[in-house]
Amino acid sequence: MTTNLHQRCAWATTHDLFISYHDEQWGTPLHDDRELFEMLNLEGAQAGLSWLTVLQKRDRYRQVFDNFDAAKIAQYDDTKRSTLLADAGIIRNLLKINAFIRNAQACLATTTEYGSFDAYLWSFVSGTPMPYSQRQAAQSIGQVMSKDLKKRGFTFVGPTIIYAFMQATGMVNDHEPGCFRYVAS
Repeated sequence: MTTNLHQRCAWATTHDLFISYHDEQWGTPLHDDRELFEMLNLEGAQAGLSWLTVLQKRDRYRQVFDNFDAAKIAQYDDTKRSTLLADAGIIRNLLKINAFIRNAQACLATTTEYGSFDAYLWSFVSGTPMPYSQRQAAQSIGQVMSKDLKKRGFTFVGPTIIYAFMQATGMVNDHEPGCFRYVAS
């Protein structure tokens, strides 16, 4: 395991992949539509599995899902589904693959309505990351976001998945006090 003088959130020290993910991405406010769409789907792919499994497969996901281009994914047909189901480099679960496709279609519709996927998602937190001290309020907002996403046709977006998504994309700063990335509120 890599040695670093920075104190990190406890979960980030359990695997080398977690260290760079924690230090460079997790909890950083994310505003790129494609990257937000990617994270939403990868969080959903994690359902029932570990985040490490998803991180280890992330590069392959990007390759086979057209770098998470929602317009391309929305057009996937049965042939593409079959190809994806046969790819050992991703999590081969038909429900999750279908979710990526439905989520792409729902993302495009939401983007049309709001101007960007970013504008829609960040509207739940008024465009500003919620501090660590407001974790409970952020969890409640995650439940509201989850319900709204489901209403729009998104799948694999339950409250637990959405809260993890909010943490990962910096909508809530859940770095532990003492972590070098923690921001006091």
